Amino acid sequence: MNIDTFKNKVIGMGSPVVDLLAHVSDEFVLSVAGEKGGMVLVDTLTMEELLAKLPNEPVLAPGGSTGNTILGLAELGNPAAMLGKIGNCDDGTFYRNGLVGRGGDGSRFKVGTIPNGRCLSLVTPDSERTMRTDLGAAMTLAPEEISVQDFQGYDHAHIEGYILFNRELMFKVLDSAKAAGCTISLDLASFEVVHATKDIMAEIIENYVDLIFSNEEEASAFTDLGQDYPGMVKYLAQLADVAVVKLGKNGSLIAQGNEVVSVDACRVPKAVDTTGAGDLWASGFLYGWLNGRDLKQSGDFGSLLGAEAVQVIGATIPESRWEIIRKQFYSIS
Repeated sequence: MNIDTFKNKVIGMGSPVVDLLAHVSDEFVLSVAGEKGGMVLVDTLTMEELLAKLPNEPVLAPGGSTGNTILGLAELGNPAAMLGKIGNCDDGTFYRNGLVGRGGDGSRFKVGTIPNGRCLSLVTPDSERTMRTDLGAAMTLAPEEISVQDFQGYDHAHIEGYILFNRELMFKVLDSAKAAGCTISLDLASFEVVHATKDIMAEIIENYVDLIFSNEEEASAFTDLGQDYPGMVKYLAQLADVAVVKLGKNGSLIAQGNEVVSVDACRVPKAVDTTGAGDLWASGFLYGWLNGRDLKQSGDFGSLLGAEAVQVIGATIPESRWEIIRKQFYSIS
């Protein structure tokens, strides 16, 4: 695919948080309240206490679920923007510059009056990540700050499930994106999100969502189907046009109507961190799906980027690797 022939411009809606990445022991995670592998919102004081206990200084990177996906699309050359609230601080500037430096549109950000959000990602030896998030300025985004104009000029809106913690904001975002003519993808984000919003989840997917992303834990929490992954993806595809259930190293299942496609994961020499792997999988899939690829090839694109992500700390793939990835994607598009 020629870089100038992308069919769709994508705007992401989510919390533009700066990731703080730290390798820790299982014992450290057990000492932290909440389940291993999940995401829990914390206040600034709790975040500072956790940071003070870390054995080493964390690595900083622009992050957030939707942010990772949008940054991946921007790296691939697909026109992409981010909508969310950054802080009036160095971290907020760092985040905006990170998107613009990758070729993305940073003009849609709102700017808050308090510091930027942060997400501490605790990475254990099994490469699992346990997240604790202080949303900072992102949490102050109000429904009245969102309008149809925020989405105009873009064809597709990718939204993270974490926004569901503020239901009024989520509905304003969904209504505005639809009014602007955008198709919509929703990433369920975490099993905690699903448990907290299960009463309205089906309604939202059926009425607004064209493409639903989930992993096996999120899909299981929503469908109550245990480990029946084909059943999960078929159920989700009854609500959205296209449904994805990501299964980590076991690949993914993608459904549209009665069609179910199985996509293998790309094998890697060593997985060091799963942070952002699902988000970048979504980057690859959206790159293919929005530009006319079929489900299988779109899933293969997702697997390629997901495999790249697990080989680095955090979701920031080195530019030297992006040069190779772009050539690979363009050559088979």
